[in-house]
Amino acid sequence: MTKDAFRVGWGIDAHRLGGPGPITLGGLEIPSTVGVQATSDGDVIAHAVADALLGAAVLGDLGEHFPSSDPSFHDADSMELLRRVVVMIEEAGWRPSHVDVTLVAQSIRVAPHRDGIRTRLAGVLGLAVGSVSVKATTTDGMGLIGQESGIAAMASAALAPLP
Repeated sequence: MTKDAFRVGWGIDAHRLGGPGPITLGGLEIPSTVGVQATSDGDVIAHAVADALLGAAVLGDLGEHFPSSDPSFHDADSMELLRRVVVMIEEAGWRPSHVDVTLVAQSIRVAPHRDGIRTRLAGVLGLAVGSVSVKATTTDGMGLIGQESGIAAMASAALAPLP
């Protein structure tokens, strides 16, 4: 490991919408008439954060560690996968220090659930809630997300070296 003062990683995840709701975001079940089509629970926020952490620690990506081709990850709890990623980065000598997430969805509203998502993410990451930012945007009706055929999340994560 290098003696970097900190590292930054970026992650993105997207899934098709379809089937019955609800939707899981940041470990929180969000009421929705439509669900997410995914191998796991399809939590795009947890997936994007996990990829950002793995990228910052230079440990590959989520699909490398938890491949969708592996039946053991069918209906997996994405927050549990995120917990496992935190252990991996700690074993590599790093700890999360800040996470920033943006959900991209047309009609799913984050505002009523923001504090719950931040609290759940903070708990899994070992961070204060004040070190976890969650926000959302739409595509103003453009593209597959705007036509409500998909949902996506982007995340950045900062890591600090373990003492």
